[in-house]
Amino acid sequence: MDFKAGEILYFDKPLQWTSFKLVNHIRYHLCRKVGVKKLKVGHAGTLDPLATGVMIICTGKATKRIEEFQYQTKEYIATLQLGATTPSFDLEHEIDTTYPTDHITCELVEETLKKFVGEIQQIPPAFSACKIEGKRAYDLARKGKNVELKPKLLVIDEIELLECNLPEIKIRVVCSKGTYIRALARDIGLTLHSGAHLTGLIRTRVGDITLSNCMEVNNFPAWLDEQKIEEIH
Repeated sequence: MDFKAGEILYFDKPLQWTSFKLVNHIRYHLCRKVGVKKLKVGHAGTLDPLATGVMIICTGKATKRIEEFQYQTKEYIATLQLGATTPSFDLEHEIDTTYPTDHITCELVEETLKKFVGEIQQIPPAFSACKIEGKRAYDLARKGKNVELKPKLLVIDEIELLECNLPEIKIRVVCSKGTYIRALARDIGLTLHSGAHLTGLIRTRVGDITLSNCMEVNNFPAWLDEQKIEEIH
């Protein structure tokens, strides 16, 4: 393997890890293994710390392909808690508001999900990496500042209700680049005349790459030891 010329690696990002931490972890082990101080390593598509799943890591000259991977269709399995919201629409923050759920049925959920299939306008969450005048939205939101983000046009190819144990539901979402599943949870809650936030998120696919193609982070050093690696000069 030639990590400078460029390799593409697939990982199942661990819970509580940032995408940046995973990249740093992989870079550290690669640099140690090949005996260099610097090596270009990047990821194709951020996952929130509270999400797990498929993360594509590119090394060396293969980092030029990051944008290509970012534009590929993604699939997620999301668990939503109905009747309550948090500022970030996931478990990063405590519940701030509760809403009625007595009127919600599994049939209503099914009908509501259909409204999100196709082209949709989505406002990214305030707690996101979107930039406002050069500053990250989450940095402004954490300082208590008002964050106003513009809606983005996205495509949701499929939404399937996998489980309906009200007030909790589990859905499968196939979507385009830039889709915030936290924002989708927020909007599903609003459309149900209630609230919602994510309690679990797994990215199960990017393009043709599924979790079955992915390596566990803990197994990476041992896997690296088994590879025939080109020296970097």
